[in-house]
Amino acid sequence: MKNVLVQFSRIFVGLLFIISGLIKLNDPVGFSYKLAEYFGETVLNLPIFIPFSLAIAVFIVIFETVLGFMLLIGFKPKFTIWSLLLMIVFFTFLTFYSAYSNKVTDCGCFGDALKLTPWQSFTKDVVLLFFILILFLNIKKVKPLFNANFRNALVSLTVVLCAFMGYWVLYHLPLKDFRAYKVGTNIQKAMEVPEGAPKSVVEMVFVYKVNGVNKNFTEKDLMNIPAGATFVERIDHVISEGYKPPIHDFSMELDGSDYKDELLQEPKLLMFVAYDLAKSDKKGMEILEGIHQKAKAKGYKVIAMTASGAAEIAKAKKDFGYTFDFYFCDGTTLKTIERANPSIVILKKGTIMQKVHYNDSALLNL
Repeated sequence: MKNVLVQFSRIFVGLLFIISGLIKLNDPVGFSYKLAEYFGETVLNLPIFIPFSLAIAVFIVIFETVLGFMLLIGFKPKFTIWSLLLMIVFFTFLTFYSAYSNKVTDCGCFGDALKLTPWQSFTKDVVLLFFILILFLNIKKVKPLFNANFRNALVSLTVVLCAFMGYWVLYHLPLKDFRAYKVGTNIQKAMEVPEGAPKSVVEMVFVYKVNGVNKNFTEKDLMNIPAGATFVERIDHVISEGYKPPIHDFSMELDGSDYKDELLQEPKLLMFVAYDLAKSDKKGMEILEGIHQKAKAKGYKVIAMTASGAAEIAKAKKDFGYTFDFYFCDGTTLKTIERANPSIVILKKGTIMQKVHYNDSALLNL
């Protein structure tokens, strides 16, 4: 009976690590954004690691995937299970901290393919920890499959394939797009809230300084605020989340006005997406004006989307000779639309028809 439990744990843990790793390896840039969030000053306060978020993300997801495969074939069981144990202990601490502090609302364990709440992520890691401890206490029962040379070859091939996949999605696009802005999505429809959809229930808490001490008052307590109290802040506590449409933070602002309703009706709209012009790839930026002129000749309305300020926009226009307008949109939204900085998106009356990395601009269907 014990051996059955050990072998089940081996298969369950191995497959879950492979699936989780491959999903994140499909989009390591997205996972790096999540790591940068963890490294931020308001969470782990390790800003020194933020510039290395992408490299760390790629290493973690490849190591996670390879470890899962190593467990399945019984490659160096002691090293593999110790590595799995240390990794899951760290992840369990991280997901508990996220859930307890509510500072990171999505751990990114399964990328955009499966969204888990912080407490769901923590529960998942506790379950994994349980099965990995079974393996840890029964390492001798994890027998290798195949002969040593074949196992070595399989692991080497797995590392090479994972590394190639990582390279491909970094220099092109994710193989499978799980995001709200995937090809085929109509942005207007994805922003709609169905009639009768549940609304968020929010309790407003007003903080006042009373005799030098901060005290909380709810709406029903406002008449009891003593004279002379000083208002400090208002805190909104979400009691229950209402329906949130897949796309809820999209805008196309120019000179203080939002033109999304107008632009999303364009039959031919080409968007250059560059969430941060200061960090954009020079090679990609150099080809945009040429694409603009080609698309314009074919009847396209061409714009750029960025979260950068006026100074960065002016500099980009001067450096690269751009003759198209830049519209403002939230940086997080632009990172969700596309991972490359810059990238190219084609829309037809608000429906996303094609998205390409700047390295694949020759594949544009204009």
